[in-house]
Amino acid sequence: MLRLTGTFTPRSTDLQTALRGDPQGFPFQSELSLVPILRFWEKKFGDDTSSKGVFVRTVREQVSQVPELLGPITDLSVIDRHRKLIEVVMAGIFAPAFFEQEFSAVLVPFQLKSFYATPPFERHLRAEDGTLRGRVNLDAPMVSAMRIFFAYALVLERIYGVNLIVDYPLVLTVPDPDTKLDRHFKMEFDWRFVEVKTVGDVPPLSDEIRRRLRRDLLDPDLMRDVLPPDRFMFSGFTIFRAIEVTDQEVLSSLERDLIDKESIVSHARFGALQDKLRTLFRRPELRFGLAALDGDQVLVLNYGSECENACIFADSRHHTVEEFRGSVYERAVAERNPLIVEDLAEMPNRTPADNEIIEWGLRNIIVAPLLYQDRVIGTLELGSPKVGDLDATLLPKLHQILPLFSMAVQRSMEELNSRIQAFIKEKCTAIHPVVEWRFRKAVLKSIDQRAEDANDTGAELEPIVFDRVYPLYALSDIRGSSTQRSLAIQADLLTQLRLARDVIRWAHDARPLPGLHELLYRLDKHAAKIQTHLNSGDEVSIIAFLRADVEAKFDHLQTFGPGVRERIEAYRASLDPRIGTVYDRRRLFEESVTRIADGISSYLDLEDQTAQTMFPHYFEKQKTDGVDHQIYVGGSLLEDGRFDPLYLKSLRLWQLMVTCGVALRVNRLKEKLPVPLEVTHLVLVQHAPLSIRFRFDEKRFDVDGAYDIRYEIVKKRIDKAVIKGTDERITQPGKLAIVYAHPAEAHEYRHYIEYLQSLGYLTGEVEDVELDELQGVHGLRALRVTIDLRNPRIERRVGLADLQPATGGPSRN
Repeated sequence: MLRLTGTFTPRSTDLQTALRGDPQGFPFQSELSLVPILRFWEKKFGDDTSSKGVFVRTVREQVSQVPELLGPITDLSVIDRHRKLIEVVMAGIFAPAFFEQEFSAVLVPFQLKSFYATPPFERHLRAEDGTLRGRVNLDAPMVSAMRIFFAYALVLERIYGVNLIVDYPLVLTVPDPDTKLDRHFKMEFDWRFVEVKTVGDVPPLSDEIRRRLRRDLLDPDLMRDVLPPDRFMFSGFTIFRAIEVTDQEVLSSLERDLIDKESIVSHARFGALQDKLRTLFRRPELRFGLAALDGDQVLVLNYGSECENACIFADSRHHTVEEFRGSVYERAVAERNPLIVEDLAEMPNRTPADNEIIEWGLRNIIVAPLLYQDRVIGTLELGSPKVGDLDATLLPKLHQILPLFSMAVQRSMEELNSRIQAFIKEKCTAIHPVVEWRFRKAVLKSIDQRAEDANDTGAELEPIVFDRVYPLYALSDIRGSSTQRSLAIQADLLTQLRLARDVIRWAHDARPLPGLHELLYRLDKHAAKIQTHLNSGDEVSIIAFLRADVEAKFDHLQTFGPGVRERIEAYRASLDPRIGTVYDRRRLFEESVTRIADGISSYLDLEDQTAQTMFPHYFEKQKTDGVDHQIYVGGSLLEDGRFDPLYLKSLRLWQLMVTCGVALRVNRLKEKLPVPLEVTHLVLVQHAPLSIRFRFDEKRFDVDGAYDIRYEIVKKRIDKAVIKGTDERITQPGKLAIVYAHPAEAHEYRHYIEYLQSLGYLTGEVEDVELDELQGVHGLRALRVTIDLRNPRIERRVGLADLQPATGGPSRN
C-alpha cells in the first residue's frame, strides 16, 4: 500500500482550470482505441459457445468491418458516425439495468474527455466540450501531479510488474443543475482497457531505482529521468465511475469545521455551515439557527442571514427562558426530541416566539434539543419557507449532526464562561497554596506570549496537569437526609394548608359562598394527598395553588369581619419573609444539617494544618448533607518534586484518625441538635496514582483521562453501596467503612486498623465484606470496624508522634 505525500487539502480546485493552467502539460502521448477491448474479448470469449460468447464474437465481427474503428481514433466524429455500433460495444461494459442510474463514462486515456457516457454523467458531470467538469479535492499543482502519477503507475505495472496502490480518495464536487447545491462524488478509474506501448528500447530499472521510485514517486524530475515519457504511449480507453458520497463528505466537513470554536459564532463561517446543511438535506432554501441555554437566559448564537451581528462574544441576542414559554422551542426541550411543525401558520396556540418565526418568512420548522452529558444546553433549528419541506425523513441525518453541534455549542459556552470569569478575577479564583506556584508559572508564560505577539491579547493559560498523584477520599454523610428533609417539607406544607383552611373556613362562616366551600374542598384534598407521602412536585404545586387561589383572595376576604382578618394575620405571620412559605420544620432540619456540616468542616480545617506540616498536599472539602474531603499528594504537586512513600502512609493514617475524630464530635453534637441526625463515615482507598487537571471552567481539579475516571465514578456512587446479597448499607452510624479494590490495599489498612485499635480509636472485630455491584463499578470490597465513641483520647488533636509507630519512621533513601 503506497500512501502519497504532497499537498492534499480540503480546499477544492476547478478541474478544467487546473489542467488548462498546467505549464508543462501531460508529457505522455495517448490515443483513443477500441483495439484493447477487442483483444480482451478474443482472449476471454474466443472459444466460448455460450450466448454471451456468440454475442461478443458478433460484435467483434461488426467492428472489424469498420476499418476506422480498428486503429487510433483521432477524430471523435468517427464515434458519432458509428454511434449505434459503439452502443453495442459499450453494452458489454455498462450493465443495461443500471445505465440510467450510474454516473459512468468512457474517457480518452488521461485526457478526462468522454466519448460515451450514461445519462446521469451527461447531465451532471460532462462539460460542453466533453471533458469532466467540477472541483476536485486537490490543489492545482497536485491535480497535474496525480495525473502524471497514475500514468507512471500504469507504466510500472504493465511494463515492469511493479504494482502501486494509492488509498487517497479523489472527490469531485459539482453543483446540481436543479437545486444548485453541491454534490460530491468519489472518482474511480478503470484502466484495464488501456495498453502501454513502448517506443524504442525499454528503459531498464535496477533494484536501487525501484526503491527510489517507491520513496520519491512524486518527484517529477526523477521520474522523467528514469522513465522518459517519450518512450511510452497509452492506447485504448478509460472507464470512469463516480460514486456519490455527498452525505459522507458533508459530515466529514462539518466535523472539521466545528472543531474551530469560532465556526458557530462567526457570521461568515456560520453561513458556510448553513450551505453545507442545505447540501446534506438537499434543501436549497433551508435556514439554520442555533441557540444556547445559560441558566435562565437564551443566547441566540446565530441564525443564517437574519442575524448579521449575532455573535456569542459580542452582539449575541439575549433572551429569557420565559420569552419562549409554550413555544415550539420549549416543547422540543421538554420532550428532549426533535419537534417537526409542518405549517407554523396552521399551528394552534401560537406564542409570540412562534409568530416571530413566521415573520422571518418560515412556515415549516424542525427544532431539536442539543444535549451534552444528558443535559439540554441549547437548540438547533432548521426552517423552510415551504410548507412540508422538512419532514421525518430528515431525522436520521439530523441525529448524525446533533452531537457535532452539541460539542460546538458546549465549547462556545465554555469560552464565554471563561471570558466572564476573567472579568470577575484574572484567570483563576482562590488557588490552594500548595499548587499556586504552577498557576503562577502558567500566567507568566501567558504574559510572555502576549509580549512577543502584540496582536495576541487573549492568550489562554496552558493546561494545569499534575501526574502521578495519590488520592485520599473520605466522606461523613448524614444518614437518611433526603427522607428527613421530605418529612420536614411535608410537615410545613400541612401547617400552611391548615392555616389557609382556617382563613377560608372563617370566611365561609361569615358568608357561605359556594366558591369558598369549593376552595375548602380543594384545601382538604391537597392535605389528604400529602398526609402520608410527599411526591416529587407536590411542594411546587401546593405553593402555587396557595398563592394563586388562596392568598390572592386575602385582600377581599379580610373585609368579611375581624375573625377573618385575625386568621389572615396569623397565616401571614407564620410565613418565612424570605421565601413566603411556612419554614418551621425545615428551618430546624437545615439548622441541624448546617451545624453538623460546619462542625465537621471546621474540625477538618484545623486538623489539616497539622497534616500540612507532615507533607504539603492539596486539600479540598465540600459541604452538602455532611462533608467529604479530597486529598491529593505527590511529587508533581511541589515545585521541587520531592516525595517519599512515608508521607503517603502518614496521611492515610492521619485520615483514619481524623475520621474517628469527626465521628466522636458528631455523636456528642447530636444531643444538642433540634433534629437528631445520624452520620456515617467512609474512606475510599486507591493505591494506584492518577493524573489531575485543573478545569478552568469549573475552577477545580478533576481526574484527567478515561482510565482514571473510574475513581470519580466510585466516589459519586460508593455511599449507596450495600453488602452483596443483602440490603444493608456498608456505611452505618458508629462504624468506619474502608472501601478498597485490591488485596494489597486491605493488607495495608489492616495494619492501620490494628494500630488504631491499640490506641483505642477503633474496637471490636474487623468485618471484610464484598459489595454489591454499582452501576459501572464492580469488584469492590470493604473493611468495616466500630469506632470507640467512649474513648476520650479520640477528642484530642492528632499529633505527629501518633503517626510514626504505624508508618515505620522516616525513609533513609
